Amino acid sequence: MPKQTTIDAARASQLIERVYATSIVPTLTKYIEIPNKSPGFDPDWEKNGHMQRAMDLIVAWCRTRKIDGMKLEVVRLPGRTPLLFIEVPGAVDDTVLLYGHMDKQPEMTGWAEGLGPWQPVLRGDRLYGRGGADDGYSTFASLAALELLQEQKIPHARCVVIIEGCEESGSGDLPFYIEHLGKRIGTPSLVVCLDSGAADYERLWCTTSLRGMVIGNLHVEVLREGVHSGEASGIVPSSFRILRLLLDRLEDAKTGRILPEWLYVQIPEQRAAQAREMATALGDGVWNHYPWSGRTQPVVSDAAELVLNRTWRPQLAITGAAGLPPLGTAGNVLRAGTALRVSVRLPPGVDAARARERLARLLTDDPPYGASVRFESSEANDGWNAPELAPWLEAALRESSQTYFGAPAAYMGEGGTIPFMAMLGERFPAAQFLITGVLGPESNAHGPNEFLHLPTARKLTCCVAETIRRHALRTS
Repeated sequence: MPKQTTIDAARASQLIERVYATSIVPTLTKYIEIPNKSPGFDPDWEKNGHMQRAMDLIVAWCRTRKIDGMKLEVVRLPGRTPLLFIEVPGAVDDTVLLYGHMDKQPEMTGWAEGLGPWQPVLRGDRLYGRGGADDGYSTFASLAALELLQEQKIPHARCVVIIEGCEESGSGDLPFYIEHLGKRIGTPSLVVCLDSGAADYERLWCTTSLRGMVIGNLHVEVLREGVHSGEASGIVPSSFRILRLLLDRLEDAKTGRILPEWLYVQIPEQRAAQAREMATALGDGVWNHYPWSGRTQPVVSDAAELVLNRTWRPQLAITGAAGLPPLGTAGNVLRAGTALRVSVRLPPGVDAARARERLARLLTDDPPYGASVRFESSEANDGWNAPELAPWLEAALRESSQTYFGAPAAYMGEGGTIPFMAMLGERFPAAQFLITGVLGPESNAHGPNEFLHLPTARKLTCCVAETIRRHALRTS
């Protein structure tokens, strides 16, 4: 291979723009149409066949790419979602691991007129529909970055691409595949994950931390069956009020502050400084991109504190309910019980399994009025704090962002959870990590009107190629 070691940025941008326009966007459009919901939201995923349809579509596209020596396999372990495993040989004796997922969140209500979860719509720079940004684009961006390098004859290390089908359900299948494929994966010194967020679309955003999470269903039952509210209220305690009392053990309802101190960690000064830098760069942009209703305001006015709330402090969200009839069919009945889906975001460093045990005790011990209370949880994922960036990687990120976005890279903690990162951080403690993504303001992953911001996806793809190039120089 000729010893060209720098990327022609103009040529790279032209190639990536062409590949997206002629190949990636048309394929992503078909991908969005497939309701390949994660197993947690579609227990009959295998029977329904949507996951297989999505995988077949992605595999067919991958086979069209001109990447020397690429080997592709769909790996299937019994009873588990399929995993796409791609190997591309390199000129450097090292390994880069690139990660993404192809399963999706459920539909969600509230899509704008003309939009829908399985209805791809291209409006300007935005490709609307479920899963395009989270995280369907990741396979296409990963291979397009390698295609760019090979088109310009730029040396790179051996690359392994893993695309899983269970991320939105907590990546429960992934540890089994990582173990099964351990020898074939090898020991990567660089991990690239394209499933994270961006605070704006003006630069490359690199994720420095991810929160963990415990999700569970909190059930309260007071009767075997509902009874007339006029006959029972004042004698039978309301299951809803009991839930409020139980949640008061966890959260200060006036401020939103989580009460148990064992759910907190000491925030590293470097992360606090990065939060202040992010707040200075974005100002009101930290909060004003949300679709606020009426005169609703953020929980505090300090932008840096909002960033830390979102990234390094525990928070509670109630994401679902059962036992509450729709308003139009709600009779005068004191209901037998109520259940809530409780989602607790955990700071990096909090042991999620241990937190789940303590949360269960906190919410169920000594229940008010002796009510029947149970907390059922099958999902507990650790957060992750990135290792310190190596000088070569920091330079690669800074300069590639400047080249393709026109501004230096920026760093942010992320409020979401990517279970794969904690898993890999533990398995490959010496690896460097580039965690990034396209989920910027209003892109609304998991919610209505999700979209992929195409200029960001294209520029990010070029930045990934540049990072892999720098990695090869560092290890050659």
